[in-house]
Amino acid sequence: METEQRYLTIALTKGRLASKTMSILEKTGITCEEMKNPDSRKLIFTNEELKLRFFLAKGPDVPTYVEYGAADIGVVGRDTILEEQRKLYEVLDLGFGKCTMCVCGPESARKYLSGQELIRVATKYPRIAKDYFYNQKNQTVEIIKLNGSIELAPIVGLSEVIVDIVETGSTLRENGLVVLEEICPLSARVVVNQVSMRMENERIMKLLNDLNQVVLKG
Repeated sequence: METEQRYLTIALTKGRLASKTMSILEKTGITCEEMKNPDSRKLIFTNEELKLRFFLAKGPDVPTYVEYGAADIGVVGRDTILEEQRKLYEVLDLGFGKCTMCVCGPESARKYLSGQELIRVATKYPRIAKDYFYNQKNQTVEIIKLNGSIELAPIVGLSEVIVDIVETGSTLRENGLVVLEEICPLSARVVVNQVSMRMENERIMKLLNDLNQVVLKG
């Protein structure tokens, strides 16, 4: 007797990443009409025909859902993957949501990055900042975790520099700050649960290949 195919569950980051991901999925023939209802209070959306389930989550939670197997697949920014450091496979760059993780500050702070001075670094991304300064630059710094407007920190004297995402740089320029060093490029990525990759390899690889074809076509 043939066993019934189980659902593949996909966790999407709320907001622009989710809507952009769904538009790419639609080009592969995967749709989820339930998600298009702006008034829906549902938490989980299904495509019964393809045995797919979708749910929306805050960015930092997506890698957690994927690591623990509550989602087989997730779509999330690479900044979140690096910061959360969960056990999962990062398998595909979707090529949108492009930006750069940078060290920023006033031009006068550049001198602090070449020596071994102990400086303060404000950031929403303490793990990324610590890895960059400690492991790549071999510079000891004091990292201050903030949740709001990071650009404020060097302006009011809380820190010498910040580590933050830069997309256009307009917010920096408006506040007299510049990019001092680039840490790494960022974009939306597909992540996969390690067990799911083994157990559902055929279905997941087909999905990834279809997505990759869409990405390559631009």
